[in-house]
Amino acid sequence: MHDLWITPREALERGERGEIELVFATQHALRDLGRFAGVGEAMKYVRGLGEIEVNRACWAQGKDGAKLFRRADAPYHEIHWSDPGETGQSTYDLVAGEPKRLDRFVTRLIAPNPGMMTGPGTNTYLVGGAEHAVIDPGPDIASHIEKILQFQPIKWILCTHTHMDHSPAAAALKAATGAQVLGRPAPPGQDASFKPDFVLENGQRVDLKGLSLRAIHTPGHASNHLCYLLEETRMLFTGDHVMQGSTVVINPPDGDMRAYLHSLEKLLDENLAILAPGHGYLIGAPHKELRRLMAHRRAREEKVLGALARLGPASLDELLPLVYDDVPARVHRVAARSLTAHLDKLAAEGMVRAAAEKFSLVESHTAR
Repeated sequence: MHDLWITPREALERGERGEIELVFATQHALRDLGRFAGVGEAMKYVRGLGEIEVNRACWAQGKDGAKLFRRADAPYHEIHWSDPGETGQSTYDLVAGEPKRLDRFVTRLIAPNPGMMTGPGTNTYLVGGAEHAVIDPGPDIASHIEKILQFQPIKWILCTHTHMDHSPAAAALKAATGAQVLGRPAPPGQDASFKPDFVLENGQRVDLKGLSLRAIHTPGHASNHLCYLLEETRMLFTGDHVMQGSTVVINPPDGDMRAYLHSLEKLLDENLAILAPGHGYLIGAPHKELRRLMAHRRAREEKVLGALARLGPASLDELLPLVYDDVPARVHRVAARSLTAHLDKLAAEGMVRAAAEKFSLVESHTAR
């Protein structure tokens, strides 16, 4: 047993050289302490902390064998949710066509439509026990529909929105099961095959033999977008309103940035435990994630205003590399849609003026 007084920086450096052994938690604490000039400054910071986030490492299995995950890792919250007993037997793989039991009420089935916009594929959720609701049946792919049909009986088919990676399979599922299709009609240019038997309004509930799914209208990514809250476990099925690992594209004219931010803020009033997105892993710390997304969009908006202040009147193409200088050029074509949505929002708020395919700051905002 040895003890000594050294600074956090020196301890970390000695740990890197192998002179002393530092477990992960100690390394993390030393990095935190290293940010402060002295004890008084550190104590002031600690006293101002609110809820302390737990970072409890967890094991899971997958194609690369057993792996350890911590809070910063994408699968972390899903592993804890799906393996509350911490057996280490949950999987970290996202594999199309292989059902994963997330909890006693919910199973996820990933559609075989991976891509830049869909990640590993669209998440289809089977909710229930004695009878099932299918949330986001996904694209009309026969092999995927066949997998969904193994979860009988299916009483409800719910869609978060009518983009082509989320709703086209609803028609085939209805034909095969007689289940009722619920959601909101497709705007022009979206899935014309989607014909809801019942149009859900904000706050309406779907009863599933002791379970309750409440619809929450969340326009922004799509004007007809709904999230569904499983009230018994507080799991929120977010479709493309919140996605794991990336921000969603807001594509005018149906996509609306003002509506999107309002919908994110609206969800802060809900008592949420976990987010089940349309693509990727379950997302923990829901309110923190919602605030992060809102802050990200506002920071992007500030970059738009800053770019206009430097350039003066500028076209979308001139603004794009400045506003999205932190993303690869290969995704700029997609980012241009969200940039258009930001500019539409700023114009509606009287901060930006559009004329002859050029955008400029309104005079009262040029000093920002």
